[in-house]
Amino acid sequence: MKKHNTITFFKGNLISKVKKIMLILLSAITFCIIALTIILLIQSPGKTKPILDKNKSVIKGSISEKAYVKINGVNMGMVIKSKNSSNPILLFVHGGPGMPEYPLTEKYPTDLENHFTVVWWDQRGAGLSYESGMSKEKMTTEQFVSDTIEVSKYLRNRFGQDKIYLMAHSWGSYIGIQAVAKAPELYHAYIGIGQISNTLESEKIAYDYMLKYYKTTGDEKIVNKLQKLSFKTTDHIPKEYDRIRDDVMHRAGIGTTHKMGSVITGIFMPVMENSEYTLREKINIWRGMAFSKSTVLNKELYSTDLSTKVTKLEVPVYFFSGIYDYTVSYSMSEAYLKKLQAPVKGFYLFNESAHSPMFEEPEKVIQIIQEDIKNKS
Repeated sequence: MKKHNTITFFKGNLISKVKKIMLILLSAITFCIIALTIILLIQSPGKTKPILDKNKSVIKGSISEKAYVKINGVNMGMVIKSKNSSNPILLFVHGGPGMPEYPLTEKYPTDLENHFTVVWWDQRGAGLSYESGMSKEKMTTEQFVSDTIEVSKYLRNRFGQDKIYLMAHSWGSYIGIQAVAKAPELYHAYIGIGQISNTLESEKIAYDYMLKYYKTTGDEKIVNKLQKLSFKTTDHIPKEYDRIRDDVMHRAGIGTTHKMGSVITGIFMPVMENSEYTLREKINIWRGMAFSKSTVLNKELYSTDLSTKVTKLEVPVYFFSGIYDYTVSYSMSEAYLKKLQAPVKGFYLFNESAHSPMFEEPEKVIQIIQEDIKNKS
């Protein structure tokens, strides 16, 4: 009886200690969440930073604003930046689908605002343009091309300029080049960065590169994963491959930037640390990405060969590619440009870049734009 009471006492004492430990852990986790939320709120006032001169005074005639405009029935947000609002307009069409890129510019400045009135437009369902309950039926390539054209018209009218420049990146180049083909009268020139042509074939080239890369580095774990997920003979990307794609690409130096080893430190953290988006707007970036992926956009992207769909542009066209870019194959971008008919064409290969030369080699991008593109358009 005494032994039984001792065991019962021991069990009761152990349970009591476990409960105390769990309560302490729960309290600590709750405190950390509250503290993190407060820090993020403090870091997220959501006001755009004015453009200042060397004396820290706002430059006269500059513009730095977050604007909302009704486009094709949806309230869409955009950040507009310029050292001089009378500069030529450059509409930046971001990647994704669903990934606004302006929040990355605090970590990766582009200097574009010193030469253009840059419009960082958040596309339908993305970031500033995301709302819960949005219609998936309107999330189509055709709608996004129409949105791009209507945003271009709005900017042309607002700033009193007959034509604008369109710079499109990655997924943005898929809809951007189609918009320029459909409404060339709106544009001085088209600049495609990480220009898409045939996404499925590009992914197969990336797969081969990564398999070879990880065999060379001796990472058998990733090699085994990739070999199990081969899609060389299929017409779609396996979901299991899509889950590991970003990680293995960035670790191999062929992702967003050549030196970005992780999307957490390279994309997620810079977005969350950006002071010009509110905390809610930052959360909406990730909600918008998830929403965009649940639509037909990626399916339409992977089933389209732009090299046969868009074969001619009536404006000067320039492609910028990084030599380490396998997110979108730089060799396929170059081959596409050779086939594309246009009054002026230029292919520029950046030797220190992967998928984002405007973030990785901004000085070279500006130099090319100033010396080659503006003078010929």
